[in-house]
Amino acid sequence: MALFSQVGKYSNFGLLIMRTGIGAILIMYGLPKLTHPDKWAALGEAMGNLHIHFWPSFWGFMSAFTMTVGGLFCILGLWFRLVCLLLLFNFIVASLVHLYGAGSLNERLNDAAHALEFCFLFFGFFFVGAGRLSVDRG
Repeated sequence: MALFSQVGKYSNFGLLIMRTGIGAILIMYGLPKLTHPDKWAALGEAMGNLHIHFWPSFWGFMSAFTMTVGGLFCILGLWFRLVCLLLLFNFIVASLVHLYGAGSLNERLNDAAHALEFCFLFFGFFFVGAGRLSVDRG
């Protein structure tokens, strides 16, 4: 369609918009978790779905840290592909929490939908990269 024929020139700007929005959401979700150390152990218990039952406070901290700092690095485009892999792992674990939870399959899938969406997003971002409008420029 001729109306949108020039939009492809702005794909790097589109990636910047996506990185900024997703990064802000991650900071919004991660910062309250990061600033409340008393909640780290409960958050880290999610690693039990991978049969990792040691150091739950450490895993909870790492999850909150990855979301918060990863969100900032996502906005900046700094170490973008590494951040995407870490966030992908974070949201795979979050998806498992919901999928292994209580309720019918439909309820569990509905609960896991948000985390699964982030899984697909960061998996795609890993291949696409941050674009030229990033600190890493690439």
